[in-house]
Amino acid sequence: MTWPVTFFTVALVAGLFGYGGIAADSAGIAQLLCLFFAGLGAVSVLLQIALGDSGQRERSEDRNLRF
Repeated sequence: MTWPVTFFTVALVAGLFGYGGIAADSAGIAQLLCLFFAGLGAVSVLLQIALGDSGQRERSEDRNLRF
């Protein structure tokens, strides 16, 4: 979620220097990106709940790796 934070920062700096149009556009883009990523996160959580975990994940100690 670095893109929404970047656009939000641009909006704050542009608003500070009096560029209202750029600030409003950047804030709008930041809001849309934040909602998009929050939606993707919610879908990911719902899919994890619905599909579950098969419990077949490998653990690092099961791979016989030697360091």
